[in-house]
Formats: sequence, C-alpha cells, structure tokens
Amino acid sequence: MPGLAVAVVKDGEVVLTKGYGVRRLGEPAPVDAHTLFGIASNTKAFTAAALGILVDEGKIAWDNPVTKHLPWFQVYDPYVTREMTVRDLLYHRSGLGLGAGDLLFWPPSTFSRDEILHRLRYIKPAHGFRSKFAYSNLMFVAAGQVVATVTGSSWDDFVKQRIFGPLGMQSTQTSVTLFHPGDNVTTPHSKVEGHLRAIPSTDIDNPDLLEPLTRMSATCRDGS
Repeated sequence: MPGLAVAVVKDGEVVLTKGYGVRRLGEPAPVDAHTLFGIASNTKAFTAAALGILVDEGKIAWDNPVTKHLPWFQVYDPYVTREMTVRDLLYHRSGLGLGAGDLLFWPPSTFSRDEILHRLRYIKPAHGFRSKFAYSNLMFVAAGQVVATVTGSSWDDFVKQRIFGPLGMQSTQTSVTLFHPGDNVTTPHSKVEGHLRAIPSTDIDNPDLLEPLTRMSATCRDGS
C-alpha cells in the first residue's frame, strides 16, 4: 500500500489525523491528514443521508412509491414498478441480479442519467421482489434522481450544500473532473501482472453530471 490516512475520533472529537506513505508509488508527495482518497461505493451513504434529510423535512417519506417522485420510473415487472418505495431503493432487494445494468455506465458510457434509468424496464429480474439481497448500483442511481427531482438541484449540489458544507468538508469533491494537477489527491493503484502500479483515475460522470450512485471517483477528507 503506497499510502494511507488515519483518523481517530473519540466521543465526537477528532483526537488524531495523520497520513503515512506517498500519494503515488515512486513519487515523493506525501499523504497527510488532508489528502483526498476515492471512496467508491461509500458514496452510497451520502445518498442515503440526503434522502434522510428530505424525510426529516417532510418532503418525502420512506414508504412513498418511487413513481410518486419519478412518474416515468419503470422496471421489468409492473407489480414491482407499482410497489417499489424510496426505502426499497436502498435495500438491494429489488429483484435485480448482482450488478445488473452496471454496463450502462461502466466502462464509461455516454448514457445520461435518465437514459440509464429508462433502460431498467428491459432488465429481467433474477429474484423475487424483496426476497433476496443482491447489490444494485442502479437503484442508487434512482435514489439520487429522487433527490434531484424533489429538490430541483443536482445530487452533487445538494450533497455539497447540505452535507459537505455543514461538516466543513471544504476540500471534498464529487468528481475527478474537478481536480487539477498538483492537488492533494491520491492516485489509484492496482495489481498489474502481479505488480502494484499506479493506474489512471476513471471518470464515470455521465453526460448530465448528476452521478448520484457510486461516484467511484468521489472523495472525502479523512477525519471529516
């Protein structure tokens, strides 16, 4: 592991933030307490928190049908389309198989947010509705679109204004496209032919720039 950052929090207080190692293998720039790391599907927690804020404010309810907020939302089974709730979007029990539909955005595609979701209706379920856990990225795409539709703001802007801002996460970004050379950001690494190597960051921001699912490029300041 080229580098890592550690935060220790006790009783709500940060008692230690420290970086170790380097941001990129073979280069001297160090990891410190403010270095940004990609957090991949941990971004889903921000989507769930955004929905929770809207529930607390009475703008949505967990058991509202998804179609109340996205009238055009449709999956393969009409019954599931009618019964699926906002809560269901977060539970990974939609009936879709593991990773179903991921090829709509990964590797990077030109499909917009709505184009991805409109294609849900063609994906056959692998399980009964609410009968089995199967990790689903596309349900979080829909969850983020609920946030955007209800607030009239993009998922990115809502999360920045209502979560990042109040928490003082001033360095945090929601896209690799917002970074510049020299920024205090780690480089992704992976094993290539048995050796750990730096690899390019992947931009999976689809054309409408409303990437609410797993911004695999999303970053969170350690210790925040």
